[in-house]
Amino acid sequence: MTQVNTVSSIKNDIDLGPTGSLQFHFAKLQLMLAQISKNNALDYIDQIEKSQEEQKKVSGYLQTARQLQADAKAGKGNCTWDKKAGVMPDEMGKYMDKHGLAYDKTGNDYVLSPDEFEVAITSLKAHLDQLGTDTQQKMVFVQDFMGQYNSYLQGANSAIQQANQTLAELARVR
Repeated sequence: MTQVNTVSSIKNDIDLGPTGSLQFHFAKLQLMLAQISKNNALDYIDQIEKSQEEQKKVSGYLQTARQLQADAKAGKGNCTWDKKAGVMPDEMGKYMDKHGLAYDKTGNDYVLSPDEFEVAITSLKAHLDQLGTDTQQKMVFVQDFMGQYNSYLQGANSAIQQANQTLAELARVR
């Protein structure tokens, strides 16, 4: 949805009643801006949740790679023709290919020696760190949007209070 459509739909959702008061129009604008900030924060929260799910997946791959490396070093690798090597699971290999993560591709298979696993482990660690940094940055954005949300709500509340005071004073004058 574009920003203009978002503003239009939010504008129609906010009803402060029939009034020509400038303060009420300002309050309505503040509420619209608050809703936009809230929507932006919610979008980032969804992205953070997805990023955290991916971090769990990469952590699992990292743990698998370390275990396969340890087994291969001990001569108990899962490779059928070389017990000093390990075979990376297909899902893990495809993930690494999809994200351009480094590992030894000699032989066009997922068979790796302990030293070759070290390259894959380093690559997975770097990718995990990048995901963590990205998640932290998104959390900062959420905090910023929530600060804006609170500020706009306070502005709307203040404008409504001022409008109510003006109306009360006008009622007393009559």
